[in-house]
Amino acid sequence: MSRKKTTEEKTKPTEAPETSAENAHENKKNEEHKITEEEAEEIKSEEKCEEARQDAEDEQTLLKKQLEDLSDKHLRLIAEYDNFRKRTLKEKMELSKSAGESILLNILPVIDDFDRARAHLGTASDLDAVKDGIDLIYNKFREFLKQQGIVEIETENEEFDSETHEAITKIPAPAEDMKGKIIDCVQKGYKLNDKVIRYPKVVVGE
Repeated sequence: MSRKKTTEEKTKPTEAPETSAENAHENKKNEEHKITEEEAEEIKSEEKCEEARQDAEDEQTLLKKQLEDLSDKHLRLIAEYDNFRKRTLKEKMELSKSAGESILLNILPVIDDFDRARAHLGTASDLDAVKDGIDLIYNKFREFLKQQGIVEIETENEEFDSETHEAITKIPAPAEDMKGKIIDCVQKGYKLNDKVIRYPKVVVGE
């Protein structure tokens, strides 16, 4: 074996450790680089979580503020409605009182006429004049009722209608054409603006 070849063989073992050391150093650098990337990714993820948490807190604060505003508006509306209801009730009561006062004020002249008629009854010698005076007061009172929207329900020779009449009894009809019609009115009935406020009590033929 030549000296050259022997020398080459001797040098081979010394080359392997150098290569091994270099590889180890390179691997170590790669691992350090890899750890650094993982840490950076973790930090980035934590930053995103922090931003999301902050956004959620901001949204929660905004919703809480909106809820407080809505609650305040709701309470204000309730208070305003309560005030409106009380004011409306007060106005209705005042209107009812004033309407009642107006009706009583308009009926006073009729009462005055009755007072004058009663004062002359003891000394009156002309019955026809007394009768005319009573008729005058009666017609005046009926006109007053008409002005208030109160009208008498017609019953004479009218067909019986359960919607507007109250039958207190039935009797044989004096004629064939009077069957189902009103024979007599025991108590008059009245309407107020087309609404029955008192049903006439009638006798019906059958």
